[in-house]
Amino acid sequence: MARIEDYAVIGNRETMALVCRNASIDWLCLPRFDSDACFAALLGDSGNGHWQIAPADADARSERHYRDGTLVLETEFQCATGRVRVVDCMHAWPGERVDVLRLVQGIEGKVPMRLQLRLRFGYGRVVPWVSRTDESRLQAIAGPDRVVLDTPVRLHGKNLTTHAEFDVAAGEEVPFAMTWVPSWQQTPEPADVPALMAAEVREGREWSSRCRDAGPWTDAVRRSLVTLKALTHRDTGGIVAAATTSLPEQIGGSRNWDYRYCWLRDATLTLFALIEGGHTDAAAAWRDWLLRAVAGDPAQLRIMYGLSGERRLSEYELDWLPGYESSAPVRVGNAASDQLQLDVYGEVMDALHHGRCHGLGVEEAGWSLQCKLVKHLERIWNQPDEGIWEIRGPRRHFTHSKVMAWVAFDRMIHSAERFDLDGSVEQWRETRQAIHDDVCANAFNEDTGSFMQYYGAESELDASVLQIPLVGFLPADDERVRGTIDAIEKHLTRDGFVQRYDTGSSVDGLAGDEGVFLACSFWLVDCMVMQGRLDEARELFERLLALRNDVGLLSEEYDVEGGRQLGNFPQAFSHIALVNSAYNLSEALWPDEHPRVSRNRERM
Repeated sequence: MARIEDYAVIGNRETMALVCRNASIDWLCLPRFDSDACFAALLGDSGNGHWQIAPADADARSERHYRDGTLVLETEFQCATGRVRVVDCMHAWPGERVDVLRLVQGIEGKVPMRLQLRLRFGYGRVVPWVSRTDESRLQAIAGPDRVVLDTPVRLHGKNLTTHAEFDVAAGEEVPFAMTWVPSWQQTPEPADVPALMAAEVREGREWSSRCRDAGPWTDAVRRSLVTLKALTHRDTGGIVAAATTSLPEQIGGSRNWDYRYCWLRDATLTLFALIEGGHTDAAAAWRDWLLRAVAGDPAQLRIMYGLSGERRLSEYELDWLPGYESSAPVRVGNAASDQLQLDVYGEVMDALHHGRCHGLGVEEAGWSLQCKLVKHLERIWNQPDEGIWEIRGPRRHFTHSKVMAWVAFDRMIHSAERFDLDGSVEQWRETRQAIHDDVCANAFNEDTGSFMQYYGAESELDASVLQIPLVGFLPADDERVRGTIDAIEKHLTRDGFVQRYDTGSSVDGLAGDEGVFLACSFWLVDCMVMQGRLDEARELFERLLALRNDVGLLSEEYDVEGGRQLGNFPQAFSHIALVNSAYNLSEALWPDEHPRVSRNRERM
């Protein structure tokens, strides 16, 4: 089975497909990121749906890349009889239509090709009714879904699968367009594959050309920003954490979660990355999504929402799918949506303050909502919660949660003062100080010389406390912060990369282990920069960059021992952290060439 890093992605800012090195699309949900999959081979086998167009030569070797600044993917095959290229992308239309576009281009010689299309709606379970509407068009219908395949290649069916065999000579092009529309709508007009691909290239390059320079890491930053844009729904502005569900944090384990939703935490951090990268338009769209999603009773704030702001994300299991490399169960929905995670208040206030500081403006309704949210937070900040890592064990007083509650009041104070906004500033100051005193008194362990995972912990460390200097709670040269960073480097790293916490403890209530957490490893880079350890920071950062796959993508975690990526893919959290670390490093190393307003300096 292909490794996670063997996949690239294509998308249209409504959904995203995973394309393997062998040019097989093994995951695609239609019409949205969180819809049912019609190709689910990623979590099962080819019988659960896939679409491959590749040389008939089983020994063909492939290389691939994106067209610069875009999500247009080119996979080039070298065969015994020649060379051929498969170009893949998606296109967004107004209204309810999704196109997956594929173009086979002959480069040298003549290459025999094969196509295999197996549509299986309902996450690999529902076989559609397939019919031919004319010589160059097939359609497949099942319940609410209609898919039409247009191509000049002659197609034939066998064993509930569509097949084709054809040759491509140098200079020839063969187009394929798979179009989804709701089954009750009229059959769509055929897509002009070359023209739509050219439009995607123009739009992608125009957008990515506005990305701010990050020194020697500009290309890596641009690829991460393009990926983050692709994870942002074009109509609603919602930002999904990843395009997949149930890719495991441990091969064969049960830590498999659905990440196709909008976490407030991930989305707010994406906003920082987009602003730093020079894309305030995308940041403004997310800000508007946020205000719609969280509107209502402050006591009903959720940690995550659906793409349109849906609140009901009930979790269930797909028992007909064996899971990626037998990592079961496969889950849809996410029960963590019902959790209390106090840190999201801080991330939301932080993001809205940061947006105002970078020209997104002040909305009266938005400020009024913020005031109501922090008024609610005043009543609950001293309660235990499930924390940033969505612990499925007992609630605790997690240090990171309290620190981010402090951030919520701190950013409200700074917004009120900087933008002359009305608010209970003196009360916020008192609460901010009370939280600060509480954290310093209860989260710091004198024996270990470090901040711990939760109040009263004797040995449990947590990489989330690396945020303490990054958000301005304490300076990086504070003795307690130095001790905390030292302890994490000593006890929570594997091969220099950072794991979230000790999964062998009883804190999370889950069996099994996991890989090192890539975002936390980038946070360590940021802490090193703040401590002036620039050579160490650069070395770790470049080691992290080397973990990306051949097209610059990262999942959530990395298996140091197995040398492979783990977790849902591509992971917004990882790419956010990459972008921020690149700008932090470039500013620290070359301040004249790469000036920026650092995140916590802006807020203090």
